[in-house]
Amino acid sequence: MNITWLGHGSFELRLDSGETVIIDPWIDGNPSYPAGYSIERCDTILVTHGHFDHILGVPQLCEKFSPTVVANYEIAGWFTGKGIKNTIGMNKGGTVQVGSIKATMTNAVHSSSIDDNGTIVPAGEPAGFVIHLPDGRRIYFAGDTAVHSDMELVEALYQPELVFLPIGDLYTMDPLQAALACRMLRPKLWCRCTMAPSRRSPGRRRRWLL
Repeated sequence: MNITWLGHGSFELRLDSGETVIIDPWIDGNPSYPAGYSIERCDTILVTHGHFDHILGVPQLCEKFSPTVVANYEIAGWFTGKGIKNTIGMNKGGTVQVGSIKATMTNAVHSSSIDDNGTIVPAGEPAGFVIHLPDGRRIYFAGDTAVHSDMELVEALYQPELVFLPIGDLYTMDPLQAALACRMLRPKLWCRCTMAPSRRSPGRRRRWLL
């Protein structure tokens, strides 16, 4: 599998078959989007919550590729109202089959709202995803979150081999909390993220390190 960081909280997962999953897409206006990079395929979009920097790329990708969009019930309904097709609204604890992968929605400790032309629309609860690959491996994408004890349930139920964690220390957990999350999740690999603005380093942009 090929994993490409698209800047901020956006990732592209491309399976050996070519099937492509995009998580929390933000393309235009994303200061960390890789210069000159072009997304050539998008079969599935997973959305963790409604903040602009996690959903702005959804209409753009849907117009070009007509992927299946998986989000919580409220966000999926909002997308449908904006003319986006092929949405699946679900909730925490549920699992859906999309293409050759399965996606299980997990808990996250954050907020979720949508700025709809200046009106703040409640967007249900934030979430993470466990992605079940065709070969049996599992990936845990925590989304924007603080550390929380449900991560122990993720490990007990799914034993993810790869984990993506935020460590921004303003809108999400800090490195100390992320270290505890890793102890609870016990993955073979993890991705960590720093997110700006931060009290410790104002103006720092988010970055992911593997």
